[in-house]
Amino acid sequence: MQTLTPEQLRMWIGILVFLSGLATFAVGVFVLVTRALSADVHRVATRTAKLAQKGMLEEASGLVGNANALLISLNKLVRTTAGTALFLIALGITMMVYSYQYILHLS
Repeated sequence: MQTLTPEQLRMWIGILVFLSGLATFAVGVFVLVTRALSADVHRVATRTAKLAQKGMLEEASGLVGNANALLISLNKLVRTTAGTALFLIALGITMMVYSYQYILHLS
């Protein structure tokens, strides 16, 4: 079994952190594209808006209030998902930059 020198170990750590950052970045982009911009969320928001309009025409204040609460909840859901995705993207970029700087200082 071959032993690693301290410099080889540091190089491997830098490479693994870089790859972890790349994976984190990819997961963030995936979450942003699939979850925050989901067609299902858009479809529910559209139908809720139509329901609210129908409630206004028929003067059903309870229906309008519930539809408004649902739209507010959907908005918060999309913002939270987008925020999580952007955090993952920023974390991935940070990990890649720092590991790149770490590897540069080794050589």
